[in-house]
Amino acid sequence: MIFYDPYLYMGRPLTILTLVINLLLTFLIIFWERKKPSSTYAWLLFLWIFPIVGFVFYILFSQKFSSRKVYRYRMKQMEVHEDKLAEAQAKMIRDGIPKDSPLYRFREYADNIEYQNNVCDAVFTADNDVKVITDGTVFFDVLMKNIEEAKETINIEFYIFKSDKIGKDMINLLIKKALEGVQVRILYDEIGSRLLSFRSIYRMKQAGIAISPFLPSKLTLFSRYFQLRINYRDHRKVVVIDGKTGYIGGFNIGDEYVGRSNRFGYWRDTNLKIEGPAVSQMQLRFLTDWATNKADIPGMPVSEYQDILLPKLHSEGDVGVQIVASGPDTVNQNIKQGYLKMINDAKKHIYITSPYFVLDDTMLEALKIALLSGVKVYIMIPSKPDHPFILPTTLSYAGELLTYGAKVYQYQNGFVHSKVMCVDDALSVVGSCNFDIRSFALNFECSAFLYSKEINHKLIEDFQKDVLLSKEYTLDEYKHKSIMQAFRESVSRLLSPLL
Repeated sequence: MIFYDPYLYMGRPLTILTLVINLLLTFLIIFWERKKPSSTYAWLLFLWIFPIVGFVFYILFSQKFSSRKVYRYRMKQMEVHEDKLAEAQAKMIRDGIPKDSPLYRFREYADNIEYQNNVCDAVFTADNDVKVITDGTVFFDVLMKNIEEAKETINIEFYIFKSDKIGKDMINLLIKKALEGVQVRILYDEIGSRLLSFRSIYRMKQAGIAISPFLPSKLTLFSRYFQLRINYRDHRKVVVIDGKTGYIGGFNIGDEYVGRSNRFGYWRDTNLKIEGPAVSQMQLRFLTDWATNKADIPGMPVSEYQDILLPKLHSEGDVGVQIVASGPDTVNQNIKQGYLKMINDAKKHIYITSPYFVLDDTMLEALKIALLSGVKVYIMIPSKPDHPFILPTTLSYAGELLTYGAKVYQYQNGFVHSKVMCVDDALSVVGSCNFDIRSFALNFECSAFLYSKEINHKLIEDFQKDVLLSKEYTLDEYKHKSIMQAFRESVSRLLSPLL
């Protein structure tokens, strides 16, 4: 009997070398790195089925992250002050919230607020004015008008920044503002923004714009295509203008986000425009990330951080906000754990919109428990893929929840890219974090946790409008899918810890 030998055509020396390397990597994965069991099994399977390819992927995608090295430029003065604010809020909640405190109006959500105080020093701010933006054309119109009116500073952080039509319009406007004397800083991800041309970067630098990649690679010429830290992407989307107005959500800078892509069609996303004290926390998030760049680019002196750290900004709004960041540099998976806290506390309903729906065991079990407890769960996902493995994996996990009573909808009017969760009547999250393992554990993400009945109802109303433009994915479809579809889902789900 002849068995398939994956090493047969490699040549004996290469075969022996590959076997030795794979054995060493197997030992490293099991006994040294102590990955989660699901991730360990996936890597071992990949290494031994695809020996050479598996080795290359392991080198590129499985490097451990050292936050100590990356954040050695952090301003400790900023972090200490932030920690003290969060600790003071948590103590106030434990000791009893005074009636004259802004926190008093939000006392029914005190446990959620205290949780984020404790887990990641997320300072709670009240009296924010928050507007929800769901259309790309509207988003860029509002953002560019705000940039046009900027007087002092423009701080921009995006995963994707392209030199296409909308990108060039943005670049020209930023150059104009820089030449007017406004301080402009741009932080971008090298892999996500690989279509930001070198000419565009050069033009911005010549105009006095401080622009840098997040975690810049030493392989300058090839860093857009090859990095040893390729697994750790800056997926955040944060803009702060004059320290007074902030934007956070799912939109990046590219033509597809205004519906100019034939592949995706209309782009359905969600962003927030925030005015009020929460903007100080968004500014802090940007400046902390800015401190990671190792280029010789001037930054703001530490003495100028004081006004940013204190939530002095006021607005006519009444929305409570906590800006929560997470990534491979944080001890906890802050955003994911915030989701879990909300899901576990849910009493009536949970609405989730995400382009990716790839769950680990804890998130999957939490949603099952919610469903079995009588909580209604509604999930909105795309009907078209932007990644060969993601949609089959998404359908697999969403389909499993169908068997517990969840309602799942596939958006038909283009591509849905929103990252939104709403729980019961007042708790919501909007940001850059997808509902998937990569966003929870590997990417640098940033989301706004919102405490507002008005915003919660607006987001749920948007979800219900999207249902009218969607096709329900039914339990019957899930149970009677084709053999090929079942195979794709099984393979994709098996590799989901690596996606």
